[in-house]
Amino acid sequence: MPRRPRLDRGLVQVYTGESKGKTTAALGQALRAIGHGFQVCFIQFLKGSAYSGELFAAQRLYPNLVVRQYGISCPRSAQIRQGEDKCRGCGECFPSKADNEEEYNELARLAYRAAEEAICSGEFDIVILDEINQAVYLNYISVEEVLALLNKKPDFVEVILTGRNAHPQVIARADLVTEMTLRKHPFQKGISSRRGIEY
Repeated sequence: MPRRPRLDRGLVQVYTGESKGKTTAALGQALRAIGHGFQVCFIQFLKGSAYSGELFAAQRLYPNLVVRQYGISCPRSAQIRQGEDKCRGCGECFPSKADNEEEYNELARLAYRAAEEAICSGEFDIVILDEINQAVYLNYISVEEVLALLNKKPDFVEVILTGRNAHPQVIARADLVTEMTLRKHPFQKGISSRRGIEY
């Protein structure tokens, strides 16, 4: 049986900023890598089983793309998936600075352990840590823990960190940093989240 390909060199990427597109960019990177036969693990910090199209597309790419979620579920995700409701942008499934709840702390710890396992296992070529920047910003994980995790990364593993408010030390450690700058957004015109575009 032929050996599967490995990356020549794994780096650290950061997608941050106030505008949309951070998770989308990371998933685009995953799609490209899977096209070359690489294995990707996509770990979502602070996000539960909210309905989003990319998660259901990801199921079709399994086992090349493994998704693990650690957040609070959207109470209407089943109805949204069935087309009977739509995302209302209520934020119930995503914490704010004021939501320093024990449940989010526990879920962030679980996500961190899953990230460490995925990065160190040798099973994955790319590990995407979706919203980890926001988890640090909200004090669910320390920046020191994130840097320690990156220091454990084998040479052939690429790690992608997404989320707004990337910590300056994470930015300094990264090899590639892209900041999404908000110039215009449909929300500013009162246009709500659209199925297949925002979720």
